Amino acid sequence: MRFISELKEVLKEACSTTVTLLKIMIPISIIVKILDYYGLIDVIGNYLSPVMGVVGLPGEFGLVWATAMVTNIYGALVVFFNLSLVNTYSVAQVTILACMILVAHTLPIEARIAQKAGVRLWFTVFFRVFCAFIFGLMLSIIFSTFGLLQNNNKILWQPSIENPTLTQWILGELRNYIMIFLIILGLLLFMKILKNIGIIDKLNNFLKPSLRFMGMSKNAAPIAIIGTTLGLSYGGALIIKEAKSKVLSKKDVFYSLSLMDLNHSMIEDTLLMLAIGASIVGVLIGRALFTIIIMIILIKITNHISKKNFEKYFVNY
Repeated sequence: MRFISELKEVLKEACSTTVTLLKIMIPISIIVKILDYYGLIDVIGNYLSPVMGVVGLPGEFGLVWATAMVTNIYGALVVFFNLSLVNTYSVAQVTILACMILVAHTLPIEARIAQKAGVRLWFTVFFRVFCAFIFGLMLSIIFSTFGLLQNNNKILWQPSIENPTLTQWILGELRNYIMIFLIILGLLLFMKILKNIGIIDKLNNFLKPSLRFMGMSKNAAPIAIIGTTLGLSYGGALIIKEAKSKVLSKKDVFYSLSLMDLNHSMIEDTLLMLAIGASIVGVLIGRALFTIIIMIILIKITNHISKKNFEKYFVNY
C-alpha cells in the first residue's frame, strides 16, 4: 500500500512538473518557429558577425550562434554543417564556437524556466551571453598565443538536414513533450528510491563542502547533479518544484541555476560538440574550469550585495 501511495504521489508530481514546464515551452516554441519562418534569426546572425571577429571566428559563425541561442544546439549544428561544406575551419575555431554554444543556447526556453524557478530573466540572458563571449575570447587568446589546435577539424557526425511541414513539426514537438514527461517521471522515481534507501543523504553530506564553496546548501546537491549531467530543462523543472515547496533557499536556487547556466547537459552536449570536431580540452575540461572561476567571482560579488538588493534585482519571488 505504501508503494502504491508513493507511486501515485510521484506520478502526480511528474504531471504537475511537466505541465509547469510545458506552459513555458509550448508558447515559446511557437514564437521561435515564427521567428525562424520570417528569417529573423538570420537578422540576429548578421548583427553577431562583428562579435565573431572579436573572438577570432569568421563572421558566418554569427548565424550558427544565433540559431543556437534562439532555437537549440541541433539547429545550430545543421547551419554549421552547411557552412562546413564550402569552408574549412580549424579545430581551434570549432572549439571556440562549440564552447560559446554550450554556454548560451536555447535561451528563450531555458531563461524562462530559470525565471519560473525564481531567477530574474534579465540576469539569466545577460549572464549566459556575456559568459559565452568571455569564454570564447579567453580561448581565442590562448589558442592564438600558443598556436594550439590550428589543424583542420574533422566532422565525425552530421545532423540530418530537414525542412519539416507544419504537421511534421507539431508531431515532432508532441513526441518531445511525451519524452520530457517520461524523463521527469523517471527522475522523480529515481530520486524517491535514492531518498528512501538513504543515498540522497549520503550524497548531500559528501558534496556539502564543495556545494558550500559554490554558495549552495546540501539540499541543492541532487538537482545540481541532474542539471549538470542531463540538462537545465530537467534540473530547472525540479528546481521549480523544490522552490515552491521552500526546500531550497533563494540563494540555493540562484547559485544552482547559475551553475547550470554555465555547465549543464555535460554528457549529450559535450558528445555533440566532439562529433563536429571540437577539442575535449575546451568543451569539457575548459568549460568545467571556466565554470568554477565564474562561480567564485559571482559568489564574491553577490556576497557584497545586501539581502534586500539581491532579492530585488536577482530573484523574483
